[in-house]
Amino acid sequence: MNTKEQLYTKCSDVLQARLALVKKSILDLENALQSETKSSAGDKHETGRAMIQIEREKAGQQLAEIQKSQELLQKIDYNSIHKNIALGSVVYTSQHNYFISISVGEISLNEASFYAISPLSPIAKLLLGKTKGDTMVFRDNSFVISKVI
Repeated sequence: MNTKEQLYTKCSDVLQARLALVKKSILDLENALQSETKSSAGDKHETGRAMIQIEREKAGQQLAEIQKSQELLQKIDYNSIHKNIALGSVVYTSQHNYFISISVGEISLNEASFYAISPLSPIAKLLLGKTKGDTMVFRDNSFVISKVI
C-alpha cells in the first residue's frame, strides 16, 4: 500500500469512527426523548424535550458534516500522482507534510507525520496549484515544497 493510500485509509477510518459516535449519540437522544415523553409533566417536561431536541439538531448537523467529508474523500484517487498540488496530493515541505483531503489532524505513518487538511484550510489554499521547489510563507514561516505525490 502506497503512502497516499495509507493516508486515505486512515482518514476513512477516522470518519467511520466519527460516524459511529454520532449515530450512537442520535440513538441515545431519541431514546431519551421517548423516555422524557413517558415520564415528565408540565414546564419541566417541555424544557427537557426542548433540550433534547436541540442536542438532536446538533447531532444532525455533525452527521451532515461527516457525510460531506465522506463525499470529498471519495473524490480522491489515491493512485494518481500530481505535479501541481490539488485535492488528494501528498505534499512534503521543509516544515511539515500534508495530505490535502479532509480535516482530521495529524497522522503518523512510517515514522513520519502528515497533517490531513481540508482544501478550504488557509494552508491548503496557499499550497493549491503550487509544485515541487516552490517557496511559500505562512504565518511568518518560510518553507519549500520538496515533493508532491
